[in-house]
Amino acid sequence: MSPRSDLDTLDARLGTRAARDAPLGSRTTYRVGGTAALAVDVEDEQELLEVAAALSGLDVPVLVLGNGSNLLVADAGFAGLVVHLGTGFEGLEIDGTAVRAGGSLALPTLARRTAAAGLAGLEWAVGVPGTVGGAVRMNAGGHGSDTMATLIAYRVVDLAAGAASDHPAADLAATYRHTSIRADEVVVAATHRLAPGDPAAGRAAIDEIVRWRRANQPGGANAGSVFTNPAGDSAGRLIDACGGKGLRIGTAEVSPKHANFIQADKGGSADDVRRVMDAVRGRVLAATGVELSTEVRMVGFTAGTAGTAGTADAAGGADAGDGTTEADGA
Repeated sequence: MSPRSDLDTLDARLGTRAARDAPLGSRTTYRVGGTAALAVDVEDEQELLEVAAALSGLDVPVLVLGNGSNLLVADAGFAGLVVHLGTGFEGLEIDGTAVRAGGSLALPTLARRTAAAGLAGLEWAVGVPGTVGGAVRMNAGGHGSDTMATLIAYRVVDLAAGAASDHPAADLAATYRHTSIRADEVVVAATHRLAPGDPAAGRAAIDEIVRWRRANQPGGANAGSVFTNPAGDSAGRLIDACGGKGLRIGTAEVSPKHANFIQADKGGSADDVRRVMDAVRGRVLAATGVELSTEVRMVGFTAGTAGTAGTADAAGGADAGDGTTEADGA
C-alpha cells in the first residue's frame, strides 16, 4: 500500500477526530513552517491506544507534539500524523518527595509548583519552555542539571505495540540530550524524586534563572539553543568566534544577542532557518574542524540535507520538539 493510501486509510479510521492539513509550523516556537497531513488531539491513554489501533498495519510516520519548543517544520510540511497530548495529561501528584507529572505538563509549571511545595531539584526546568514528556524524550536540562538527575520512572504508550507500560529511569540509557525513546513511543508521565527544600529559596533560584535568561537570551521566534555543546566547549562560543553572530539568510538570522540562537522573522520561512543552520555548521567546521550537531528536531526536510541528527521526513519521537533550550550553554 502506498503512503498516500495509508494516510487516506488512517484518516478514515480516525474519522472526525483527525484534522487534515492541520497547522503545524505555527504551533512551534519558531512560528514558521508548513502543515501536517493529519493531526489528532488526545486527552487520555485510552484515546492514545485507539490511535495506535488505527495505525496498525499502516506505514505512516508519527510525530508527537508538545509545546513545539524544539521543532523546525519544513515549509513543505509533515507527511504524517501529528499526535498532540491535551490537558488530560497535565496532572501533577506530590507524595512526600515523589512527584508524578503528566506528559503535557509545562516544565516551568512543574518547576514553580514543586518549589512552592518545598521541594528542590527541578528549579532549572523553569528555563525550558517544553513539557515533561519532551524533557524525558531528550533528557532536557540547563543550569547545571538535567532530567535524569531526579527522574526515577516514566510511563509510555507504545503506538506500535498498542500498549502502555511503566519503566525505571535506567531503561532510557540516557546520554547528553538523548534517550532511547522511539518515535512511536509517547511519554505520558514521569516520576521524579526530589529533595526537601525551602520554598523561599526555591523561588529565589527560579527568579535568578528567569533574570539570567532575560539578560542573556533573545526573545522572539526561536527554539532556544540550536546546537549541542561539543565536549569541553560551547557551541555559542565557536559560532561567535567564527563571526556567526548576525548572519542572515532571507528571513532568518543568528541572534546578535546569543550566537547559538537562530531567529525567524514573523511570516518567514522555515527553509531559511535551515539554511542559516547549514551556513553556521559549515563555517564552524571550516574554521575549527568541529562538526556541530543540532538539538532542534528537523521535521519534513529531506534526509541528509541539513547534515544534522534527527533530520528526516519521519522525524519525531515522544513529545519531540520539547527537549531543551540550553539555558546555561553559550
